[in-house]
Amino acid sequence: MNDTIKPLLDLFREMSWRNVVSVVDILLVTYLVYRLFSLVRGTRAIRIVAGIAFFLLILFVSKWLQLDTLHWLLEKGTLLGPVALVILLLPELRQALEGFGQLGLWTQKLVGSERTDVKAETVEKIVAAAAEMSSARIGALMVIEQASPMIDVVSSGVPLNANLSTPLLVSIFYEGNPLHDGATVIKGDEIIAAACRLPLSENARLDPALHMRHRAGIGVSEQHDCLVIIVSEERGTISVVKDGHLRRMAGHVELREVLNRELRLVGEEEPESEPKRRLFARGSKLR
Repeated sequence: MNDTIKPLLDLFREMSWRNVVSVVDILLVTYLVYRLFSLVRGTRAIRIVAGIAFFLLILFVSKWLQLDTLHWLLEKGTLLGPVALVILLLPELRQALEGFGQLGLWTQKLVGSERTDVKAETVEKIVAAAAEMSSARIGALMVIEQASPMIDVVSSGVPLNANLSTPLLVSIFYEGNPLHDGATVIKGDEIIAAACRLPLSENARLDPALHMRHRAGIGVSEQHDCLVIIVSEERGTISVVKDGHLRRMAGHVELREVLNRELRLVGEEEPESEPKRRLFARGSKLR
C-alpha cells in the first residue's frame, strides 16, 4: 500500500504552480470538448463530424501512399473547410451558443445529458391519446425528446410545461385549438411546448405520397435524438419515426410495445422477431 501512495505524494510535492495551472488548463479544455460533443450527440452534426474525420483520414492516406493527384484535390478542398463547416453546422452552432448564453453547459449534470426517464403511466397516456385521435381522424405530431435538448424546436413554439395527460394531448390537436397546427414536444412526463415548427426532411428518396406532417416528423428525427409519433388525419394511421426512418404501426398495441422498448428500454433483452428488431432499419418507409 505504501509503495503505491508514496509515488503519488512525491509527485504532488514536486508539482510547481505552473504544473498545477497546466493540469487545470487541460482538464478545462477536455471538459469543454466533452460538453460540445454532448450537445451534438444524437443529431446530424455527429454524422458530419464523422464525415470530416473520414475526409482527414483519406487526406493522410493519400499522402502516405503518394497519390499526388488525389492528395492535391483533397488539400485544395481543405481551404474551404471553415466556411463549409459554418454552413453545415449552422443550426448546431446556434444551439451551442444559446446553451452558453443560458449557462446550459454549466447547470446540467457534470456527467452530461442523460436519457429522460419515462414512466409506464406516461406511455399509457400517450398511447391512449394516439388511439383516440386515430379513431377520430385527428391529425397529430408528437415529438418525444430523448438525450439531447431540442432548444431550437422548443423555442419556435408556445411553452406549456404542463403535466402530460391524455385529455390535454387530444385537446391540443383538436382542430379548434390555436395550438393544433404544429408539433407538441414531450420531455419525460411533461408537455414542454406546443405549436412548434419542425424542419422538413430533404431526403430525395422519401415516398412522394408522404404528407407534410410525415416529412416534418422525419426531418426533426434526422437532426435530433427524439422519437416522433404521427397520427394521419386522412387515414387515421399511427406512425413512429426514429433517426429518419418511418414505420406505420399496426395499432395501439404495437405502439405501446415500441414506446416501452425505445423510451423505457423494456423488452430489449427479450428475443424479438425480425420485423420488430429491424423496426427502424435503414430504408424502412410507410407502407
